[in-house]
Amino acid sequence: MAPSGPFFLPVTSNRSGRPEPVERCRERCLVNRPPWLLAVVLLALAAAPARADGENDQPADATAPLAVDRAFLTAYCLDCHRGAGAERDLDLADLLSRPIDDGVLATWDRVHERVRAGEMPPADASRPPVEEVARFVTGLTEGLGRAVTDLRRRDGRVARRRLNRVEYQHTMADLLGIHRDLTSLLPEDQTAFGLDKIATVLSLSATHLERYLDAADIALDEALGLGAPPTVTRPERFPASKVIQGHNHQAPLPGGAHAVFAGRSNPFGTWSIKATGRYAFRFRARAHRSDGRPVVLRVFAGNFASEALGAASSALAHFEVPSEPRDFEHVAWMEPGKCFSFEPVGVPVVQPSPAGQPSDQHGGIAFEWMEIEGPLDAAVWPPATRRRLIGSVDLERGTLADARKVLGRFAPRAFRRPLTEADVEPYLGVVREELRQGAPFAEALKAGLKAVLVAPRFLLLEEQPGWLDDHALACRLSYFLWSTMPDDELLAVASRGDLRRSRGAVRAQVERMLAHGKAAALIRDFTGQWLDLRRIEATSPDTQLYPEFNDLLQESMVAETESFFATVLRDNLPVTTFIDSDFAIINGPLAELYGIPGVAGLGFRRVDLDPQWHRGGVLTQAAVLKVTANGTGTSPVVRGFWVADRLLGQSTPPPPAGVPAVEPDIRGAKTIRDQLVRHRQDPACAGCHARAEPLGFALENYDVIGGWRDRYRIAPAPGTRADMLRVVVDMQPRQVAVGPVVDAADALVDGRRFAGLAELKPLLVADPAVISRALARRLLAYATGSPPTAADEETVAAIVAAAAADDHGLRTLVHAVTESDAFRRK
Repeated sequence: MAPSGPFFLPVTSNRSGRPEPVERCRERCLVNRPPWLLAVVLLALAAAPARADGENDQPADATAPLAVDRAFLTAYCLDCHRGAGAERDLDLADLLSRPIDDGVLATWDRVHERVRAGEMPPADASRPPVEEVARFVTGLTEGLGRAVTDLRRRDGRVARRRLNRVEYQHTMADLLGIHRDLTSLLPEDQTAFGLDKIATVLSLSATHLERYLDAADIALDEALGLGAPPTVTRPERFPASKVIQGHNHQAPLPGGAHAVFAGRSNPFGTWSIKATGRYAFRFRARAHRSDGRPVVLRVFAGNFASEALGAASSALAHFEVPSEPRDFEHVAWMEPGKCFSFEPVGVPVVQPSPAGQPSDQHGGIAFEWMEIEGPLDAAVWPPATRRRLIGSVDLERGTLADARKVLGRFAPRAFRRPLTEADVEPYLGVVREELRQGAPFAEALKAGLKAVLVAPRFLLLEEQPGWLDDHALACRLSYFLWSTMPDDELLAVASRGDLRRSRGAVRAQVERMLAHGKAAALIRDFTGQWLDLRRIEATSPDTQLYPEFNDLLQESMVAETESFFATVLRDNLPVTTFIDSDFAIINGPLAELYGIPGVAGLGFRRVDLDPQWHRGGVLTQAAVLKVTANGTGTSPVVRGFWVADRLLGQSTPPPPAGVPAVEPDIRGAKTIRDQLVRHRQDPACAGCHARAEPLGFALENYDVIGGWRDRYRIAPAPGTRADMLRVVVDMQPRQVAVGPVVDAADALVDGRRFAGLAELKPLLVADPAVISRALARRLLAYATGSPPTAADEETVAAIVAAAAADDHGLRTLVHAVTESDAFRRK
């Protein structure tokens, strides 16, 4: 029997924003689902901490507003921030009268941050003395601390958090041993503080439950090997001349080889993948007529039998093909109907002869043979993942006792902590009920396993208010550093009680985990959000202005920044290295873009920098420069606010309503500096722009794809003469028009002037604690699922102090985060 009472899903995202009754959830997402599902959800929730009758979202003294220095606000703030016409819709008079709740505290926290940073009150004749501002900030910090302590005493610092899509994918892969991408089945995660790990926006709705049920079905079918064995393509090697289909981008060569030139080739005609799974594409190839230089080959996947080449296809990998024959292999997840295709990169486009084929005298890649094999995991059936999941249990003749053994092993791993028999009983009860109704054992066992995979104890991180227990700490560590569940060693340390008892044990585990291959998730997921690398495809550079841009260059951009972060973390370099460094980690395509000689090929290598190359730190890396620009021009406003937020920790409120964005003039008639003059003259804009714009102007020498420029590229009006810049595209010279000269000089809000980024960098790194604090706050939010507030100032200051004792090293900063009280408490 399901327990009675007002049970609610722990977090929701329905349109009203209010908790959604399970009964409503049943109506919306459990239609045509087995009847056991609702009972399992209710039983799981009953075992989880529940809100007592009469509790609400407010602390015990919720009728009282926040204790704050009202005289200060009256003297310096309320003239602008009172009533319906309050600036930025911040009505402090109303805020002073409102009872404390999460929303009120969040608003006061933003006020605290603006005043602490010196942005408010405005720097004019009426600005209060520094000592008076300091007293106000201290008092507000203490008031917020008391209020937040009241809330956290009951609910903890972090709301109960759902696994995000990336964490769910990695956890399912580690738990079941499968390779299928499940993220496409799930709704997009919302973000806050620039991160998709923040508990307050990681809701669990009826839609989520529906999708989790579908994902669990698919994942368990694959792991258990249910259904008929898939059709397996056995490896069979074919001469390239028998595989590559005739088109305008290939030509036969003596000896059965086939040359492929610029333009995508469909080597397998109408043949396509028959079953979902991992496939290996193998081939032998060499560079053809390339003067001894390697040629890059891009491999794609798509449905080429029914679609045009390039339509609905995705790039899988790039290979550097040398002049001597070499064997290659690429393994990719493929869906039925898809196949592989490829094209050489960086070679001139070949015009076909009158006969319809190009001559073999052109540069390209010569293939000798090709083969496809897969699904690789179905070569032995049933798959190895079945034994990993259920051991030697026979799915045809299994018993309830067998199900008890399977669930007794599986549920503790899924829930990431030890369980009692009573904890497992609800899921065993699902199997029992399915068997009672006549279901085959395989279906009944799958139902029990699926119940585990849709339980809140699997989908949510299990953390109690107060100090975290050892297994909750293990999860904090693993989802911070690996974005997945703890491994056996970490769980063993947790079971001994070492994580709570010994910070040395925590430090040892952090070192072990950072050295593990799974730490690539921290590098990829944290940099992808902190530095916006996930937005690398958000803009497409104008092909007329930037003809040298291509997919290979874009992939190299992201890899550069990830490699740079990994190096700073591995070597414990100072966090100021993100602002300025004397080295770069680049490959051939990036070296060509940056004008750095002596670097060729796709492999990345460390290069000592010369000042004349204008590189060093993430601000000069192409990925950062691309994600902070649009496809045609750059904006000092966008880049300046980005630098202030991501590297200096200076958040900026959104612009006032009715203020239009500044669009670059690509015809070159007016510079961006001319266009932004009125923003600094407008009192509503001046404060924020004066702080952020100079940071953006320092980057004006870098174009939308990260190249250095002395003049802006333009698209002049027809009939207008312009100077031309020579660029090389696919080994062929191209001309691009250039217009006004770049002016990257400006002054910081404190009056310190600089002529460009090279002079700005020393000003930014003069106080390393500013950069440490900004990064510590971001890491703490990423690690715990809750952005720091004014109540966490002491914790953040302690983290920064620990890093400062070791030259502000990034690795030391990560250790300080994991050893902080905020990390060790809910």
